Amino acid sequence: MNQEFAGIKKRVPSPKLVFEKSSPGRVGCNLPSITTPEVDLNQELGETRSELHLPELSELEVVRHFTNLSHINYGIETGFYPLGSCTMKYNPKINERVAGLSGFTQLHPMQPVSTYPGAIEVMVQVQEFLAELTGFDAISLQPVAGAHGEMTCLMLMKAYHAAKGQGSRRIILVPDSAHGTNPASAARCGYEVKAVPTDANGNSDVAALKGILDGLGSEIAGLMLTNPSTLGLFETQIEEICQLIHNIGGLVFCDGANMNAMVGTTRPGDHGFDCMHLNLHKTFSTPHGGGGPGCGAIGVKQELVPFLPSPIVCRNSNGMAQLDFERPESIGRVSPYFGQFLMEVRALAYLLSYGKEHIHLISECAVLNANYVQEKLKKVLPPAFDRPCTHECVLTAEKYKKEFGVRALDISKRLIDYGFHPPTNYFPLIVPEAMMIEPTETECKETLDKFCEALILICEEASVQPDLLHQAPTSQIVGRLDETLAVKQLNVRWKPST
Repeated sequence: MNQEFAGIKKRVPSPKLVFEKSSPGRVGCNLPSITTPEVDLNQELGETRSELHLPELSELEVVRHFTNLSHINYGIETGFYPLGSCTMKYNPKINERVAGLSGFTQLHPMQPVSTYPGAIEVMVQVQEFLAELTGFDAISLQPVAGAHGEMTCLMLMKAYHAAKGQGSRRIILVPDSAHGTNPASAARCGYEVKAVPTDANGNSDVAALKGILDGLGSEIAGLMLTNPSTLGLFETQIEEICQLIHNIGGLVFCDGANMNAMVGTTRPGDHGFDCMHLNLHKTFSTPHGGGGPGCGAIGVKQELVPFLPSPIVCRNSNGMAQLDFERPESIGRVSPYFGQFLMEVRALAYLLSYGKEHIHLISECAVLNANYVQEKLKKVLPPAFDRPCTHECVLTAEKYKKEFGVRALDISKRLIDYGFHPPTNYFPLIVPEAMMIEPTETECKETLDKFCEALILICEEASVQPDLLHQAPTSQIVGRLDETLAVKQLNVRWKPST
């Protein structure tokens, strides 16, 4: 039955590399007559010439080679991409058209400020939209990635405490389910990190938090909290948690990686947070992956505004967009110029496309889709915490490991044979054999049904043919890789066969 599933394909033959297609004397271009002295490469390079293995191909062969490689790649435009907490949603093409306008692409950051008032207006409008959506008093677009935004918020916390004569506060609290970037950012800013456990319902353990505050209150600079959490759950006691931190003089940072669950519906600034970072490349549909470009915008309450990175982009008394360099308490620049400007252009196009009337649909549909997936799969992959989730669901494959020796990784590898990109595995770390699935708001019911059907069939396979999963994937150019060996002996360079 499962072999008839539409996603199952035969193994794709491994394509020859461009170097292996080379034919001596073949060329792919016609160069003009030379006007400089000829150089004999064989003589000049000597043995190096033969070591280079420079390919000799026609233009058509080169075009076909790279086009075929592109067909092998997997992306959001070729299939469902359910990576949890990464919000790999579709990036509308209108965003690219707008960001490609010559008035934006031909700007140079070192030209006089007076020559790009339109660009400053774009940045101000993005900031105003984000401030309204998050409930914060000010936004900075300078940070160029999510972790960079986290670190910037911690730098602001540090400057705030120093200005109050409390620079000795040395501890940042981080939940045990947090993204790994949270403790890393805190450590990078010189803080000591202390974990807050998760309670039986999947919330941050308030009783444990109170115990920590009673013993270390005066030493705590703040709390970093992801809301909704990386368990895909909204913190039910968020206002109480924020107030507990404020009572001991600390600040609360919101990791905005999961803002897709709240945009247009509820605002972190209203929950008691003092600052947060936003991933424009997650929530606001600017491109994601490949190492960038990213934008980790931050939002802050009024007490942190004086310390924002300089210059800030704002409006003057006449309502005109401008740059303000007179910031004596600023932490200074955290990136050159104004961050990833064209990402901000894309985000503005996205925000304007939805408008105030419809932007709530983003979070409402994202939450609906995630709960739909969780409900359809709960009999074969139970949720880590049996309660409604937000934008993503965290399921556990623990029973398959115990009963059949099949891990979450095996299930995900088998999903590739069914034509789907795997979800996030083994995160959060506190959930055994975790599978974190985030469908986002851009996927239709038919796609989610196909995905869930595939997982149900795979779980059936796990109980009757576990070796099938151990060998997966069997439909791709390469099969199961030795990932441990790959980490230890990474090899990304082509070498000619001897």
